[in-house]
Amino acid sequence: MGILDFLTGEFIDVIHWVDDTRDTMVWRFEREGHAIKYGAKLTVREGQAAVFVHEGQIADVFGPGLYMLETNNMPILTTLQHWDHGFRSPFKSEIYFVNTTRFNDQKWGTKNPIITRDAEFGPIRLRAFGTYTMRVTDPGLFIREIVGTDGEFTADEISFQIRNIIVQEFSRMIAGSRIPVLDMAANTADFGKLVAAAIAPAVAAYGLSIPEFYVENISLPEEVEKVLDKRTSMGIVGDLNRYTQFNAAEALGNPASGASAGMGAAMGAGMGAGLGMAVGGQMAGAYAGPWGAAPQQPPAPPAPEKAWHIAEDGAAKGPFGRAHLGRLVTEGNFSRETLVWTAGQDGWKAAGDIPELAQLFTVMPPPPPPPAPKA
Repeated sequence: MGILDFLTGEFIDVIHWVDDTRDTMVWRFEREGHAIKYGAKLTVREGQAAVFVHEGQIADVFGPGLYMLETNNMPILTTLQHWDHGFRSPFKSEIYFVNTTRFNDQKWGTKNPIITRDAEFGPIRLRAFGTYTMRVTDPGLFIREIVGTDGEFTADEISFQIRNIIVQEFSRMIAGSRIPVLDMAANTADFGKLVAAAIAPAVAAYGLSIPEFYVENISLPEEVEKVLDKRTSMGIVGDLNRYTQFNAAEALGNPASGASAGMGAAMGAGMGAGLGMAVGGQMAGAYAGPWGAAPQQPPAPPAPEKAWHIAEDGAAKGPFGRAHLGRLVTEGNFSRETLVWTAGQDGWKAAGDIPELAQLFTVMPPPPPPPAPKA
């Protein structure tokens, strides 16, 4: 990683760092017991900073550029070494190179589900994950608060702490947002901005910043997702009775699929079962004997009456029963052209186009005869 150029004796003349690891945030220049020569060259490349630590104290921070380590370039270190009177001896200081570029594609995620309250589903558990980008904005503060004397500090060593800060703020924000679960996918960008703003003060205390933050997914537990899929399927199917009839008719009309043969066999088995039940009932009646007649099957319950709505002057009136509609026909307030609707019907239709209502207009009595002339 580092390239050391040695001159004669014990003095180091050139100090620089070339990083090819992509995840090293801080690297300490290895002195190996050698003193740094006064007037040595320090090369700091773009995306780097060099921090001088003298006797455990941060002395100077250098940005990108080429420096001669002399009195005019190191005011703090000069004061510590008392070089203000032309002292030119070698000095021994630790030099840390800090990578100030962005560390991309850092992962975060909720280790445990977040419990929140949804207006539609009630209490529910959520999980989330995403990525973020971090960079060192204050090299001196970062070394003082995080790195310490670590000679080679990588992004993995700080990412765990950053993830804890992110998950804490995300949990607090998602629980108090009151955004419906079904609408969260449309608000992930806003969630990312809110979380990035919320964690900025905490990471700034480490000398870091989060330039980019993304919420990639917010998911429900697997069991809840299965139930939600069933609910979605029911909404797509619509009227289950009509859907079943359509599938049966399609199977009968497609002999190549083999479904019609299976349907015919099923119908034959059903007819046979019905015939067997009828014969069994007759035999039971014949052998009922003196102890009484065979038990009768209870009649099927009547079908529930439909409730109809009438469109009149741009407003819906009702619901009305079929008997009530018959009275409206006799009163002249309900005709074949009147638009009606009931549950399960595809939109509004004219009453005359609905068979069970069209009968109301065919059983109307003829006009009464004129009154007999008075004598």
